[in-house]
Amino acid sequence: MTAHPDAWLPGTPCWVDLMVKDLGTSQSFYSALLGWTFTESTPENFGGYCSAMAEGAVVAGLMPTMEGMEEAPNVWSVYLASTDIAATDAAAQANGAKPLYPPMQVGPLGWMGMWIDPTGAAVGAWQAIEHTGFNVTEVHGSIAWNDLMTGDYEGARTFYTDTFGYTYSDYSSMEMKYSMFTVPGGEYPAGGIGEITPAGAGPAAWSVCFQHNDVDAAIEVINANGGTVVGEPYDFEFGRLLSATGPDGEPFQLMTPAAR
Repeated sequence: MTAHPDAWLPGTPCWVDLMVKDLGTSQSFYSALLGWTFTESTPENFGGYCSAMAEGAVVAGLMPTMEGMEEAPNVWSVYLASTDIAATDAAAQANGAKPLYPPMQVGPLGWMGMWIDPTGAAVGAWQAIEHTGFNVTEVHGSIAWNDLMTGDYEGARTFYTDTFGYTYSDYSSMEMKYSMFTVPGGEYPAGGIGEITPAGAGPAAWSVCFQHNDVDAAIEVINANGGTVVGEPYDFEFGRLLSATGPDGEPFQLMTPAAR
């Protein structure tokens, strides 16, 4: 387990959240699958927003569907850390992103904004005040990895370099172009950008991967609690990976890390 109470370096994926049709159903699903507990959800608390906790530390957010957004897709949103949300907004728009909504303050917690990047993927930014983002990593139920899959691989790399200063390490294969990115001042890769193949096979989107102690055992839990397993788990360089969807059809992945 690695505790991380401080704000993350700018450009680092620092938070994920999900809008759901039935909060109780989704809480039960992720509690059974990832061992999450939840902070209290009340209408007065930002429309019922609650935080999911692993090992007593916040790792993700859930909220009921907001009025007027009943037709919005239920997908995990990824937020990149920012120390100046206004400057991030200006840079994102100057580099071709379209704002979904302007930066706004979320009480004493921080500032948030969200855009559609030039490749068509929704991406958020978070400027911390009291809420710094994920507070723990490398435990069951924590975020293991975030990456962007897009049909415009080079365009995505250019946008995130120009907006967040990413540099890249190439992990491409014969099957797919893929890079891990490092943020300015970072010691290790913070996420990845990959190419969707064949072109047009799916929409551009940021993805969420959670750490799980045993992805093979997770299959029964997913099926028994209203989720769907997408394909068989498989091994790769960094562990064992499983793709699935939750009760509202939201895609996510699980990874059991390989031994260090």
